[in-house]
Amino acid sequence: MVSVDLNSDLGEGFGAYSCGDDEAMLAIVTSANVACGLHAGDPEIMAKAFAVARERGVAVGAHPGFPDLWGFGRRRIPFSIGEIERLVAYQVGAAAALAAYAGHRITYVKAHGALGNIAAEDREVADAIARAVKAVDPSLALLAIALSEQVAAGEAAGLSVHQEIFADRGYTEEGQLIARSKPGAMISDPEEAAGRVVEMVTEGIIITASGRHLPTKVHSICVHGDSSHSVAMARHVRKALEQAGVRLVPFA
Repeated sequence: MVSVDLNSDLGEGFGAYSCGDDEAMLAIVTSANVACGLHAGDPEIMAKAFAVARERGVAVGAHPGFPDLWGFGRRRIPFSIGEIERLVAYQVGAAAALAAYAGHRITYVKAHGALGNIAAEDREVADAIARAVKAVDPSLALLAIALSEQVAAGEAAGLSVHQEIFADRGYTEEGQLIARSKPGAMISDPEEAAGRVVEMVTEGIIITASGRHLPTKVHSICVHGDSSHSVAMARHVRKALEQAGVRLVPFA
């Protein structure tokens, strides 16, 4: 039987400002990538997300990004390689501490937004992230964008690497995510997303914008948690996978 993880980026509010429906998503997903306080999140939100995930048997990971609350971590900021390494280590440490406080434990790290997109194409940045993860806790896995430099960097660092596809994003002909500013970047129809996901998981492929099939391992599927249709999207994807006989379990 084919098995796969279903994850979402959660804990992305800040103070009195909410973002997405973490409670609903934590009843659907098998892993939760929790914002670490720089692009979003704070100690209160992190502790709650980790506690609810523990109660529901959902695996948790750190979701570090650029310190960019205004831009939600989606703007490319020219930090040095060393600065990126320390920013990631700082956030992984914060996530590990708040998870422990909530009686849970992080088992992986997934880079957020612009940081993740840069690391997908820039080996130096990908290496910096992998070094930071390994320095803080070499037992942590790396959740990496499939067919990206993150995969090679994590493997070179000796980390356990798991490849991720996106239910609600379009792909370039090279197998990378279409930039959000370009047509075809986002898939908002839950039925379309669910159908694509089932095909990608069961066939072990990424489907590009033109319909090309690029072979890849698929360990996890991401449904973003910050849009108005996130919960409906996640439910459709989970239901479609289960109907196709795919078992949903945490990858880590």
